[in-house]
Amino acid sequence: MDSMDVATHVVDRLAAHVTDVVLSPGSRTSPLAYALFAREDIRVHVRIDERSAAFTALGMARVQRRHVAVVMTSGTAVANAYPALIEAYMSHTPLAVVSADRPARLVGTGASQTIWQQGIFGRYAATQQVDAPGAEISFEADQVHINVALDTPLVPDELPARVGAPRRVGPGRLQPSPSIDHGVVEVDLGRDTLVVAGDEAWEVPGLEHVPTIAEPTAPTPFHQVHPLAARFFAQRSVAVSHDGGDFAANTKPEQIIVVGHPTLHRDVMALLADPDIEVIGLSRTETFTGAPSRRGTRVKVSGQPSDTWVKICDAAGEVGAETVRGALAEDGFGFTGLHVAAAVGDTLGVGDTLVLGASNPVRDASLVGLPFDGVTTLAARGAAGIDGTVSQAIGVALATQRLHPDEVRAPRTVALVGDVTFLHDAGGLLIGPGQDAPSNLTIVVANDDGGGIFETLEVGAPAVRGVFEEAFGTPHGADIASIARGYGAHYSQALSLRELIDALLDAQDDPLPVRIIEARTTRATRRALAERLAR
Repeated sequence: MDSMDVATHVVDRLAAHVTDVVLSPGSRTSPLAYALFAREDIRVHVRIDERSAAFTALGMARVQRRHVAVVMTSGTAVANAYPALIEAYMSHTPLAVVSADRPARLVGTGASQTIWQQGIFGRYAATQQVDAPGAEISFEADQVHINVALDTPLVPDELPARVGAPRRVGPGRLQPSPSIDHGVVEVDLGRDTLVVAGDEAWEVPGLEHVPTIAEPTAPTPFHQVHPLAARFFAQRSVAVSHDGGDFAANTKPEQIIVVGHPTLHRDVMALLADPDIEVIGLSRTETFTGAPSRRGTRVKVSGQPSDTWVKICDAAGEVGAETVRGALAEDGFGFTGLHVAAAVGDTLGVGDTLVLGASNPVRDASLVGLPFDGVTTLAARGAAGIDGTVSQAIGVALATQRLHPDEVRAPRTVALVGDVTFLHDAGGLLIGPGQDAPSNLTIVVANDDGGGIFETLEVGAPAVRGVFEEAFGTPHGADIASIARGYGAHYSQALSLRELIDALLDAQDDPLPVRIIEARTTRATRRALAERLAR
């Protein structure tokens, strides 16, 4: 069977469903590479590392909400797509993995770069085996694995003819991932009701005016309640001051409506586990968070929130926001990751896209007030790992600027990541000459020289801190300036909040393809800061 015929068939099917493909070089992928570069209607991005390639494709898919494909050679190259595919599955993001494979007769014989690729991704993507032209290929699932057996000869006698026509990718073409309708839930808003909106949340008709704790990737609610208020809502009755008056109030909600997939705040998750609070779950996927007693996708509401309940929620939210502002103004905590998140938030503008790394950055962003109106915020909250965050940010920036090809200045993408997250995927910065590159991407690295998230967890407690630095803190002493410059990115450093704000404002005024701002922070005070916020 001619491998070029097989590859052309696969790429023809890709062209019907994708506009972008990320390709990693390899010998077994040769027929697919020739077929891809012959297409005028597919934009091909090349990345040396398959893991980075897969996460770049995932970042693009988060924006496009359609399949983006990643293509790699046989063997362990395929396994490098596993982390990105898991995140795609858990976050319900479309992603297609196209793996070249050796012919079946060579599998299990010890042939070079030959492993068992069929079924390699388990429950996260079923393998569609392609051995001949005309084989059926489906894109009905969000996560797709197309395993293409290619035999020698792998190289055509001449370059294939150009086919297809360039396509403009615009917002009107983008379609959301398929959703599941779990039906209608009847909700009496006359009961004291709180909404908790997490990742994959949406604006639910009927709940517009219900007080809401929203994670940064959720839509911005009308009555936004600060997440620190969760401890307030765990109590049955407290004294409340609001608009100059004091009153005693029942503060525990009677019901909580969970929209999407919240994961960030332990106190919020504790509310969802409170046996005295009814939890109602709304989801457009198969995933429900918080063990809800009733489930649905839409609501039929009766009643409305009482003025007293709205005042209670407003007052609780104000206390939370004021607590953060007060802590940031105290000199004793120094320059922390929370200060970095505040500076990033204060310098965001309408039309910006924000990518948040896992661990502290996404939580800090929530504490300083995100989500914001007019800012698109994305984070890997499916599996909530730090994997591939730099590559995803680059994919997000590429896909975002393609939506606005006629603008004089590309829309700005800002990524806020920790130092460990940055170092984990620094290779994502490697973009070869002639490749599409971001035009306006700023990556802010909050560098506290190690795992700052662990400072606030149980392992950071004084009684068990003897092995903390080696096992959890893991200081690295990495030279981020040299890393950034080695990959051709513009670099600057901020040692204080004022310096960081100035650097971020410079980035607004003078866009660069990839700009890295290293904010040198401390984690020595993170535990004390967390305790201050809790009090």
